[in-house]
Amino acid sequence: MTLDHLPPELTRTHRCGELRTNNDGARVVAMGWVARRRDLGSLIFIDLRDRTGLLQVVFNEETQPQVHARAEELRSEYVVAVEGTIIRRKPETVNASIATGEVELVAERLLILNDARTPPFPLDEDASVAEDTRLRFRFVDLRRQRMQSNIELRHRVNQETRRVMTEQGFLEIETPVLTRSTPEGARDYLVPSRVQQGSFYALPQSPQLFKQLLMISGFDRYFQIVRCFRDEDLRADRQPEFTQLDVEMSFPQFETIFEVIERLMERLWAVSGYKLARPFPRMSYDEALARYGTDKPDLRLPPMHSVRDFFTEADRQKLGIDSTLPFVAFVVPGCGGLSRKERDEFRQFGAERGLKVFDDLRGIEKHYPAAAQSIRGAVTPKEADLVLLAGAPAGEAGPATDPAAVRIRSAVILTAAGALRLFAGQKYASRHGLLKPDDFRFLWVLDFPMLEWDEQEKRYAAMHHPFTSPTDETLEKLESDPGAVRAKAYDIVLNGTEIGGGSIRIHRKDVQSRVFRALGMSEEQARQRFGFFLDALEYGTPPHGGIALGLDRIVAIMAMEASIREVIAFPKTARAVDLMCEAPTPVSPAQLKELGLQLRKDLS
Repeated sequence: MTLDHLPPELTRTHRCGELRTNNDGARVVAMGWVARRRDLGSLIFIDLRDRTGLLQVVFNEETQPQVHARAEELRSEYVVAVEGTIIRRKPETVNASIATGEVELVAERLLILNDARTPPFPLDEDASVAEDTRLRFRFVDLRRQRMQSNIELRHRVNQETRRVMTEQGFLEIETPVLTRSTPEGARDYLVPSRVQQGSFYALPQSPQLFKQLLMISGFDRYFQIVRCFRDEDLRADRQPEFTQLDVEMSFPQFETIFEVIERLMERLWAVSGYKLARPFPRMSYDEALARYGTDKPDLRLPPMHSVRDFFTEADRQKLGIDSTLPFVAFVVPGCGGLSRKERDEFRQFGAERGLKVFDDLRGIEKHYPAAAQSIRGAVTPKEADLVLLAGAPAGEAGPATDPAAVRIRSAVILTAAGALRLFAGQKYASRHGLLKPDDFRFLWVLDFPMLEWDEQEKRYAAMHHPFTSPTDETLEKLESDPGAVRAKAYDIVLNGTEIGGGSIRIHRKDVQSRVFRALGMSEEQARQRFGFFLDALEYGTPPHGGIALGLDRIVAIMAMEASIREVIAFPKTARAVDLMCEAPTPVSPAQLKELGLQLRKDLS
């Protein structure tokens, strides 16, 4: 087969998905890929595809025998140019499943611009293909309509973001990609310097310090759609390189930030045709933990309710429940008829997480009728619902009495119960119409603890980051009771996923130094890691705050995808490998020598 060159005078006049009945009779040049070919003898039909959609092209042996003969050579994914005339289809041949289904292109000229090997997998949307294969041949995978729609959605989200933020008085400012390592949180990706051998840049985990420096510089409203890098264990909603919308402003109140972000969310969801209700609900961290067992609640599932006080201490002892720790109940909608085997899954799931689970409210009612009546009043189950109760099994040593120990163990039990609630809801969601992907439930979570105890490091660590301001009311406890200090922090949560987190920042050097000390940093260590920033705080720093939103997560939820890999053009696997480019790879000894590096033979 001889391939054709694209002559200079032949220019594409229309894209495949643009043609409609108002183009009837028009001379058209269309170009794209052969998505499908049907040979009916004297007539050959192809579906021609480009980013905008499909167009049926017909080759007629009677009217254009040479063009028809050329079309016999076409195969899937060949790249072609077709010149001809648009005509209306007969009513009985209209294809209502595609936008161009009322017209077709009658071919009068065909150029085969390139052939193609057989694709490594079908490009049909319903074809089941291993993800590794899709990522290895991502350049083919991206031709599928679903992937093209996801990437186009991402583009529209980016464009609308820039419009909305500009309308609200923000400036888009870029921050460095090569910066210094400030180890705190996830591991940095390090970049060796050739001209300063032995020294390293770090790729930014976020522009946190730079956006605060911009506030010190007088740019009172900043935003950036920025690439960030974290060397951490991956999962469906994590990538080693990811994109976030970074926002910072001077002199804000909480309401200022919430208004900016809610307006942005409203406009972004309108891009996909959804109308959001504002303002978004708000909930404290403590309430989220007590009612949902997590700081990122999925409001589409019923909440948990404390039932401990519905039982006497003697009753709790008979049930084998620790009387000092949480005892909760929640509804699993529509699951009252589950089999014993299915209910045992809940017991097993709970036991693996340190819970004692009760799945028979009628059995409770038999022995504790008053308690059961109160439980029904709290969780308001319907006839077909299942009610689960979960608490901590009583220990041999008896209930804990130390308040700090009770607080820590209570959080563990509530988190485990929250996991059970999600497990039950997600397992039977499709059966009972729960967790609909187009049911968007936003929530602000507020009043976070500022510090959390790191058992491995035996010290307090920042729950968000070390530049988050403590609340005015709890600042005095920073040295005496660090675990009781609350932060001026907030997360925005959507359907059980944290899509953004932010805070009012520390703008005074004395407070920042105290926080570093509470985190176990000596003055020398703080100076070594953040000296330039501490210096900057002495030059008239305004109160400021902001938020970072996970753009990949936002687009994935809008596209109703379970993984952010489905909305990133060239993602990496869960092992941080690019299967298409086969990265990372070893580099040559000459490159290492230039950088002043030498690899150890034993890398274990």
